[in-house]
Amino acid sequence: MSYPLKLDPRLDLTLERVINAPRELLWRAWTTPEHVKQWFTPKPWLISDCEIDLRPGGLFRTRMQSPDGKEVNDRHCCYLEIVPNERLVWTDALLPGYRPSGDAFMTAVIALQSEGNATRYTATAIHRDQATRDNHEEMGFFDGWGTVADQLAQYVKTI
Repeated sequence: MSYPLKLDPRLDLTLERVINAPRELLWRAWTTPEHVKQWFTPKPWLISDCEIDLRPGGLFRTRMQSPDGKEVNDRHCCYLEIVPNERLVWTDALLPGYRPSGDAFMTAVIALQSEGNATRYTATAIHRDQATRDNHEEMGFFDGWGTVADQLAQYVKTI
């Protein structure tokens, strides 16, 4: 199956890693709320709540908590595509049931490809315009998403 996503460097940011774990384990870490809460935001921040309704049009919601205990981000997203152990696509441009959110920042694509006993992990953030993409990069996309990928790699060793 070929995937129709064509990256546009003016609008998209991508992070790649090879993680020493089978993609089925990474998939489980990405699709189970108890697991997502363990690694999904750079520490000392944490995910205080996570809901997953794993179906196209279903909910992916995370609530972040700052180190001083403030809940600062309660993001509601809609799954667009789910290919088990291979690809997960969601967006905050839509709410569950494909309802427009009015608060669009990005669409995320997580791709998992086996490389021997490891997995090539590719996380892409797709933005509506270059200003939003540049803002995301200035906010620390590579450091933040890279830290999260490292936390994911460490966490999957424990499950």
